[in-house]
Amino acid sequence: MKKITPKSKSTKLTSTKPKATKSTVTRSKIKKIGSKSFCAMPVVPIREFPSGFDPRRASVILSNSAKWANMTVLKYCFFTNANWKGSAAEVSIVRSAFNTWKAIGIGLEFQEMTDPEEAEIRIGFLRGDGAWSYVGREILTIPSTDRTMNFGWDISSDFDTALHEIGHTLGLHHEHQNPNAGIEWNEENVYRDLAQPPNSWSRATTHHNILKKLNPAEVDGSNWDPNSIMEYNLAPGWVKKPEQFSNGLTPVGGLSSDDKTWVKKFYPPKRKIIPELKLFQSVEITAADGLQEDFYFIPKVSKKYKIQTIGKLDTVMVLSEMIGGRPVYLSGDDDSGKDLNSFIEMRLIKNRKYLINIRILYRPANGSGGIVVTK
Repeated sequence: MKKITPKSKSTKLTSTKPKATKSTVTRSKIKKIGSKSFCAMPVVPIREFPSGFDPRRASVILSNSAKWANMTVLKYCFFTNANWKGSAAEVSIVRSAFNTWKAIGIGLEFQEMTDPEEAEIRIGFLRGDGAWSYVGREILTIPSTDRTMNFGWDISSDFDTALHEIGHTLGLHHEHQNPNAGIEWNEENVYRDLAQPPNSWSRATTHHNILKKLNPAEVDGSNWDPNSIMEYNLAPGWVKKPEQFSNGLTPVGGLSSDDKTWVKKFYPPKRKIIPELKLFQSVEITAADGLQEDFYFIPKVSKKYKIQTIGKLDTVMVLSEMIGGRPVYLSGDDDSGKDLNSFIEMRLIKNRKYLINIRILYRPANGSGGIVVTK
């Protein structure tokens, strides 16, 4: 299952709590039991909608809200301060993992930066703090002085963990919580084992991170993929059904064919032809829930312009300037769950090329919408 909404993989034996951040998001970390590794998903505030809000609209918005706008250049950096610095070999492993995801042919780009202030993905190697990552656009809520991803033990020969954590940053969930998996757990065995050191999890923590299934209405992806990079080793005696996993589950490692298929669905390769927007001429947006439309605009005069969606669509709109053939982020707006439209007002420079990405979070039945640029 590949869901793009608010995720993480293994850690050294530790009970050390993660360093607190100024964000409202609380991260939990992966623990280890015997030779099996387990990840605790980040605990995030549940988004609330107004009373009487359409439940289907809420579900679809939540299902799509962590997706990046396709064609985004995601910038990453490695912290170099003493506690968070990784070895050259570990940094190399993470770089290779980014390259592996990109080599699938997805429509996202990755660019390494040296200044954390310029990067959305900020990577640390704090020993004893577990391996974890925030999920998708969730990382935008984290202060620029803090990590969005951590590796808590030596990963210089642990390529799968690097792949897994980057999967979370792309917005992928853990496979064992897929509601389509049909897993029937020996719950007391799971509670018992994870209550033991070094995990020492409460029943509530174990339920949230292992046994709790995602809401089927919020899932957009495949049936259970036991070999997904987002799946973990499951201990013998934990699973009743499917019976073939009653003696445990060990994924084969690396990106599975389903991993590659679904991430390309969410982030398809760039289109060769992108339509141009003309001043004061609205263009219909026809994409379905979770999909995206892209446009470009070349101003004839340097001045402030207003770019906005029209109609009853829930969207995320991103404005970038094309520099050297790559989009450089300028601004964005998310109108989801509001009776508003996405809107950006900015001074644009004559004859420069600007890219506008519109990710559709929700389209009502028979709903229409469009985009227009005005002065």
